[in-house]
Amino acid sequence: MRKTATIALSIFVFISVNTFAQKTQILIARNSVGKLQLSILNKEDNTKQLDPVKEGLKAIESAENDKKTKDWAETWAIKSYLNSYAAIIETDANASQSFYNTAVDAVKQARKLDRYDDNSGLIKASDHNLLIKKQDIGNQYFVDNDFKLAFTNLKEVSDNFPADTTLALNTAICAINLQMYTDAMTYFKRAVENGIRNPAVYQKMAQIYSAKFDDKTALATLEEGLALNPQNIVLTNDYINLLIDVANYPKALALINGQIKATQGDKLLYYLVGYLEQATGNKSNAILSYNQALEKDPNYFDAMYQLGLAFIEAGNNELKSSDPNKNEKYKSFINRAEIALEHANEIDPNSKNCVQLLIDIYTRKNELDKVQELESKLREF
Repeated sequence: MRKTATIALSIFVFISVNTFAQKTQILIARNSVGKLQLSILNKEDNTKQLDPVKEGLKAIESAENDKKTKDWAETWAIKSYLNSYAAIIETDANASQSFYNTAVDAVKQARKLDRYDDNSGLIKASDHNLLIKKQDIGNQYFVDNDFKLAFTNLKEVSDNFPADTTLALNTAICAINLQMYTDAMTYFKRAVENGIRNPAVYQKMAQIYSAKFDDKTALATLEEGLALNPQNIVLTNDYINLLIDVANYPKALALINGQIKATQGDKLLYYLVGYLEQATGNKSNAILSYNQALEKDPNYFDAMYQLGLAFIEAGNNELKSSDPNKNEKYKSFINRAEIALEHANEIDPNSKNCVQLLIDIYTRKNELDKVQELESKLREF
């Protein structure tokens, strides 16, 4: 009887020592977490911060292989936290990815076992670290132009950090490249709601609205962008072009004339004024503006071509008038149109529209040799 009791006691002691040993490993791991926190507070370099991480992971490896402590949520919570933090500070890309992958699996297990939220702090910290690492991964995919994987990663991070406007912007850009315009708009709006002023955001949003034929919202978006970025040339030009597209010529003209006063104008601005004046029937103002554009650049084809067209339209209007000198005035306008269009044809010999207008003028003037020459040229196009 005494011998049996001694054997039983020996078994009990062995079990107790083994259980104590595994608890000790958990205590070491807990202590490593504390050392890591202290190292972070002291702003020690990454190498020193990795020392308590490695110490803790060594202890956790022993604990997770024990029949009892492997089912403790704390074991996996500590493992996920230490690995997730190591994934951020590890400079070796392969090692960092390995830490990240391990942390992803560990935090799932910790969340599964943590029925009473006893380890919620470590789990939340792990999730936070994983998101930071996921942002790094997403940014690398972004740089590599792998927009599908970049969007997958950055979207999740942005959804957790909605106030980060740069993150929202990069997520939207990924969506644009994937032609996911609804998603792009979601993240552009998020960036705007959190105070981004970048004019490119408002430009892209307006383009998406225009593509959906929502010109009213597109105009409002550009106006909002211009309120934050006054005189921005890109937004202003887009705004003017959209006003022209919706035939709001008076507002477009006012904006262009304002730009001319502020910048002393360039050939494009004078050309646009001419185009809008011509579109609203103000031929004399249009001719003046085209000539101002040509003063900036005598070989500006668009201005030269439209000038010729404006002379033709002015001549045709004269024929409809009751002026007794209308025929002479008509001839004067047609002659000026001929000169302008011949110059335009010299600048760009491949413009079919320009050649056709010259054929019409030569036909009216019965200059048939010139007509045949241009018709022959037209067939070569």
